[in-house]
Amino acid sequence: MPVRFLKNASELADVSMESPLPVQVTNAKPVPADTLLVATTSVDTTANRDLLGSTATELPTLDGCMQYRKLVWLAHRASNTAINYTIRARATDLAGTPLGSGWQTLASGTFAADPANPNWVRLDIPATGDGYYDQYRIEVSVASGTVALMSKIVGVR
Repeated sequence: MPVRFLKNASELADVSMESPLPVQVTNAKPVPADTLLVATTSVDTTANRDLLGSTATELPTLDGCMQYRKLVWLAHRASNTAINYTIRARATDLAGTPLGSGWQTLASGTFAADPANPNWVRLDIPATGDGYYDQYRIEVSVASGTVALMSKIVGVR
């Protein structure tokens, strides 16, 4: 005897390859994520320049990030140029004032020239564990010349 199901309000259908049994996933929770920043930066040799173009070292690139356990930085560079980055973070009080001066450096490195993926980069912030910092500052530079860097940062709860 074939297995049947109610296809719509008035039609019974046999389960087959063409008409599979409908399934609803239960107890699955989607991971909410929000786009926090989309920016194009002209990256040059200037020290302390962040993704917003600011060289004021006390200003955050991202603010109000406490609800996110991780940030994902996706970027496309206009040419296969090595880009140096430094990621800093800090906590703030309830009024949004930093708990102290300066930043904690979470990571620094280089998006190296890569023949396999010449222009695309991805970085998880932090690389391991959870973040939950209030503010982040993401600084970028190149050794010589200038390159356009298009960035998207997504916050994951």
